[in-house]
Amino acid sequence: MKTINDFDFKNKKAIIRVDFNVPLDENFNVTDATRIEAAKPTIDKILADGGSVILMSHLGRPKGVDRKYSLGHIIKKTSEILGVTVLFSPNCVGEEAQKASERLQPGQVLLLENLRFHAEEEAGDVAFAKELASLGDIYVNDAFGTAHRAHASTTIIAQFFPNKKCFGLLLAKEIESLNKVLKDSEKPVTAVLGGSKVSSKITVIENILDKVDHMIIGGGMTFTFVKALGGKIGESICEDDKQELALEILRLAKEKGVQIHIPVDVVAADDFSNDANTQIVDVREIPDRWQGLDAGPKSLENFKKVILESKTILWNGPLGVFEMESFANGTIQLGNFIAEATANGAFSLVGGGDSVAAVKQFGFEDKVSYVSTGGGAMLEMLEGRILPGIAAILE
Repeated sequence: MKTINDFDFKNKKAIIRVDFNVPLDENFNVTDATRIEAAKPTIDKILADGGSVILMSHLGRPKGVDRKYSLGHIIKKTSEILGVTVLFSPNCVGEEAQKASERLQPGQVLLLENLRFHAEEEAGDVAFAKELASLGDIYVNDAFGTAHRAHASTTIIAQFFPNKKCFGLLLAKEIESLNKVLKDSEKPVTAVLGGSKVSSKITVIENILDKVDHMIIGGGMTFTFVKALGGKIGESICEDDKQELALEILRLAKEKGVQIHIPVDVVAADDFSNDANTQIVDVREIPDRWQGLDAGPKSLENFKKVILESKTILWNGPLGVFEMESFANGTIQLGNFIAEATANGAFSLVGGGDSVAAVKQFGFEDKVSYVSTGGGAMLEMLEGRILPGIAAILE
């Protein structure tokens, strides 16, 4: 696996695919710069070698040119984080981009305008990819968040750099961390899968059953399993058409010697609201017109035991509606258990939008081994797929 550490960038222009799809407020200020900060080590290494950097990214889902989605909005923040004045090209291809690239001196950073202002980017257009490629000497992919897309800048461009393409430090770390769970894991391995739908996690569950010893199922998914097993779930969220599938997963897990842990009690509420009345009930006996919105105390005790005995932990999805304070305890406690296991030497990987949001909200970012930056890409790797953006560098 070639990374930027295998190249000397002295007097070379590195064209880097980064994921600077960052949130902006109504005044176009960056509200969370995590993704820009995550790319800094890669950029720093190239500049320290005496090279220059051309950054390309998308922002949002524009339909054609739309100033609201201009990467010009993030120049100030990016300059601040990198500690250099970031130059800007108002187009990512064409004469403006060519001239900006030609003028670029060692130690300088150029940011190209939003790739998705051109339909050719998402279409994986070869001519468009070739034009992007003409701007740099070495291609670096450091965008895990888009590695599952066969777009011009993430995949197609690599063919124009047969011997001069590599992974940035961020993408390399993502691959390494996922491989620690999927291929080189120290046992026992526990996967915590939360969230509302079984259907969105099916392929992940099927793929990782061969790799884990324990699987904790939480969040809204719980109730599809409980109902399939004959429990009463009141008004709790449930995918009725997935009950057979839930039973099949339990059968497969048993066959493979994987222990599945489902909540035994829940915090039930009489309304989907932070101010609802609540009670702790057996997960199989939720009263009519009540719904389970968080894991209960007995469930958390059970989960704690499993997690503290684990050497490798994958966390994807919350245990309850953590956005509401009344139903955040399960997710917070889970974070505490994983943090404790990590401090005791376990390797813990957190990924997927909601889990990452919870980890940030409750201050667990520095207490787990690795927080993945790519939700969709991580799920596809967990499903056992080869991501096109990764395959293009390895070819």
